Parts: sequence; structure tokens; C-alpha cells
Amino acid sequence: MADSSAVTRDAIADAAERVAPYLRRTPVIEVSGADFGLKTERLCFKLEFLQRSGAFKARGAFASLLLRTLPEAGVVAASGGNHGAAVACAAQALQVPASIFVPTIASEAKLALIRSFGARLVVGGGRYADALSASEDWQAQSGALAIHAYDQVETLLGQGTVGCELEQQAPDIDTLLVAVGGGGLIGGLAGWYRGAAKLVGVEPEGAPTLTRALEAGEPVDAPAEGLAADSLAPKRIGSLGFSLAQQFVAQTVLVSDDAIRQTQNVLWQVLRVVAEPGGAAAMAALLSGAYQPKVGERVAVLLCGANTTSVTFTG
Repeated sequence: MADSSAVTRDAIADAAERVAPYLRRTPVIEVSGADFGLKTERLCFKLEFLQRSGAFKARGAFASLLLRTLPEAGVVAASGGNHGAAVACAAQALQVPASIFVPTIASEAKLALIRSFGARLVVGGGRYADALSASEDWQAQSGALAIHAYDQVETLLGQGTVGCELEQQAPDIDTLLVAVGGGGLIGGLAGWYRGAAKLVGVEPEGAPTLTRALEAGEPVDAPAEGLAADSLAPKRIGSLGFSLAQQFVAQTVLVSDDAIRQTQNVLWQVLRVVAEPGGAAAMAALLSGAYQPKVGERVAVLLCGANTTSVTFTG
């Protein structure tokens, strides 16, 4: 089994150098909390939805392909949508074949994105676990290299580059709110910050994956339902992300689907940002009161994905 001790600041910094030619350095903006009706003096947003393929996942995908030896059969990945699009994007850029397996709950926006990168797309099964099982069958049959969405060292190193970049852009933050699915993103961030900033994991009430694991002291099965089920609802947290979260994540909070929907609307109204449900979850913790900053606390929010068809432009 892979060892989370490999997810170090040095290793993340090395990965950042390797992936830099292929990725965007996403911007940070600072606004007044009052713009959102909050008492927080200022808020810092990391606009990671501007990353290639529309989500932070491109970081882990490029790291996984660049840091490993690729067979002629190419790569295979299971995904709720964003990881699949990221692997397809990286595979196209590096000119290797890719097969992507997704469940039927994947949004049409994400399916269209995967197709646009030229990958072989297989849709089937109701949840991520079903797509993962099908991808494993294909990997055994084809000899393709499996690119795990969240429980793989190279993936965490890639996701950790968000922290490497954010620390340069906003070195004085106290707290970072991060949406949690399988644990790759928060695990990578934990590996970077290592307690230097307070990490708060935000999960939907219908998919309390990390929350349940922390309560149990180990990864356990959790519900996998809700509005953000295509990005934040694996059956169980990855062992690598969980190990790092145990050490360096301060707390987790849960948000309702209604809070996520409301946050999507508010982000559009205030910032003109279109966020998918998983991308809006971290901010939902502030707007719903699930996380309440202390006076003077300098809070950053990671807006991590925008692959949605929920906005129609008419003029």
C-alpha cells in the first residue's frame, strides 16, 4: 500500500515544477466579507475552476502521467466526471490513449468535456464505485495504467500544488476551506501546509465521507448521495488522504444541498462565478454558518470546479 509519508513539501514542490508547463497558475482574488453579508473582514478566493479541464483535477492528472512510466496501452481512469476530464486532457496533451469510465450520475457537461479531449468514454453503473470496478476490469484486460482519482501518491502530489501556489499568492491566510470527496485534494493540501494553515474540510450532508472516517479512526463506508454526488461522494475516503487528514486537518463541517444551491446563486450574483455543486460546497460552509470564523480570522476559500450546464446564456 502507498505511504502518505511520500506526500511531502519537497515532493509537491518538485511536482509543481514538472506540471507547470502544462497548467495554468490560477488567480486569487480578495473581497470584503460584507459583500456576502458576512462579518469576516476579508475573504480570499482561489479560482481553481479556471484550471485546465475546469477543475483542480488537472493538477493530479498531469502529475500522475508525468511522474510515472506510461505503457503503450495508455491510461485508464474511473471518475464522477472531473477526474476523467482531467486525465483525458492530460492524455491528449501527452499523446497517449485514454479510456474513461464514469457512472450514469455524471453531468452532461462533464461527459461532453471528456469527449472533447478525444478519450474513449464508457458510461455505466449508478455510482463512482461501479465505474471504478469497470475500469479495473479494463485495466486488467488491456494493460493500461490506472490513474486513480484520489488514492495515489502522484495524484496527491499534483493536488498539493494548489497549496504551493496559494502560499505564494496569499501567504498570510489563517484558514483554508476545502471541499472533500475522495480526499485527494485535502490530502495534498495537508501534505503541503502541514498545520501551517488551518484546513477545514467541507462535505455534503449526503456524503460525509471524511467526517465518518475521522469519527471511526479509519476509512469506512459512508452514504454517497446528494446534489454533488458526481464529485463529492465516493463510497469511502482514500487511505492516503485520510492519513494526512488525521494529522493536519483541523475539522470537517457538513452542508446541505439547499445551502450548496443557494451558494451557487450567491457566487453568481456577487462574483459572476459559475460553480458546479462540488465547487460551491466550501463557500457554502461560510454562508450557511456551518463554519464561523473568529474575529480577525483570515479565511481563504477554494472554488475548485465549474463543470456544469446550469447556466444558459441568452443574450
